[in-house]
Amino acid sequence: MRDIRNLSKYNVTATLQCAGNRRTAMSKTRKVRGVGWDVSAIGNAVWGGAKLADILELIGIPKLTSSTESGGQHVEFESIDKCKEENGGPYKASIPLSQATNPEADVLLAYEMNGEPLNRDHGYPLRAIVPGVIGARSVKWLDSINIIAEECQGFFMQKDYKMFPPSVDWDNINWSTRKPQMDFPVQSAICSLQDVQSIKPGKVTIMGYAVSGGGRGIERVDVSIDGGKTWVEASRFQKPGIPYIADHLSSDKWAWVLFEVTVDIPHSTEIVAKAVDSAANVQPEKVQDIWNLRGILNTSWHRVRVRVGHSNM
Repeated sequence: MRDIRNLSKYNVTATLQCAGNRRTAMSKTRKVRGVGWDVSAIGNAVWGGAKLADILELIGIPKLTSSTESGGQHVEFESIDKCKEENGGPYKASIPLSQATNPEADVLLAYEMNGEPLNRDHGYPLRAIVPGVIGARSVKWLDSINIIAEECQGFFMQKDYKMFPPSVDWDNINWSTRKPQMDFPVQSAICSLQDVQSIKPGKVTIMGYAVSGGGRGIERVDVSIDGGKTWVEASRFQKPGIPYIADHLSSDKWAWVLFEVTVDIPHSTEIVAKAVDSAANVQPEKVQDIWNLRGILNTSWHRVRVRVGHSNM
């Protein structure tokens, strides 16, 4: 820890999102296995620590290295946390060495969160932060880091958190046919209203978050108050008083973007939000089209039904 703290400290604002965020909505289409998350398996923080690229350089691995002389091509994080899926062994995950040694990827070994020392729940005393990637790869309670030739063979890399098509179920799954999920797709969710909420007729402010993996910005957020027939564009921001511009130097490329729009809602309806990232990726309309047996990456249009007064939906 002393050597890590002696390195230059970087603060990186980054969103961590569980791959199972919004799993509950997917399970309503067809049963899935996993914790029933709504829209809150996600968080945004300022992480403080040393860049992994600087740490690896201390042991002789130069920046922007994709393979070591001994054939190492991946960096494996091992936790002190033991889990039954590993038969009592440590939780572990890996990222490509090319990502770990790239300073622009902002991979951290973090010891602070929002300017305070990490608390126990968030990985004290040291954790990995891998921005733009599903949360399962940002290993908490770090015990060791290993340079390995193949990607980590741990349970949560090889037999979980992989994206399968709707045609695959537990009776015909072959885990080896898919790569471990890394970047998360473009996502948005309405947070100011709950599903089947009663409201008064008139002006309503709709707020929520949007985020995309891989450092891609949010180009726009569209909101519909008629179930997706017509749309209005919401305003976007990250910092109060500072206009948000996708992929601009003034923006935090790893952080979520908040959106807001005020609309007139005279009667009961379905409100919908969808985001478009800077690579023109857009959320899919129907959750049925992206259903998968573990209920991960539900990035379908987010829908919230509202009842105005005592009218029927």
